[in-house]
Amino acid sequence: MDLKISGNVIDILQEQSGESKNGPWRKRDFILETPGKYPKKVCITQWGDNIDKQPVEKGATLTVFIDISSREYKGNWYTDVKAWKVEQGTGEGKPPPPSAPGLTSEGNQEYEYPDEEEYPF
Repeated sequence: MDLKISGNVIDILQEQSGESKNGPWRKRDFILETPGKYPKKVCITQWGDNIDKQPVEKGATLTVFIDISSREYKGNWYTDVKAWKVEQGTGEGKPPPPSAPGLTSEGNQEYEYPDEEEYPF
């Protein structure tokens, strides 16, 4: 299942870095605000080389493909929203391809059914 979220970048937090047993690491969080009547603010984390390969700018409109994971620590649960792909724009420019012949992107069948008299049963 692909999870994605679209919105405007309203803030970019300072990059963090450090050393772990697996070597150096770096991450940067940004805040994405979703459109709509009740907009939501979501803190999304970019890790490692994705920070440079998929740049994020304040004020940009993005579609972000995400993984959501939770972990428990000393009886409390923490949830991370990690970006694995960032695209400029809302991703709504191209409709998905139809899944079957005659199926439109709106999901309606473009098929004319025969008259009931033509059915063999």
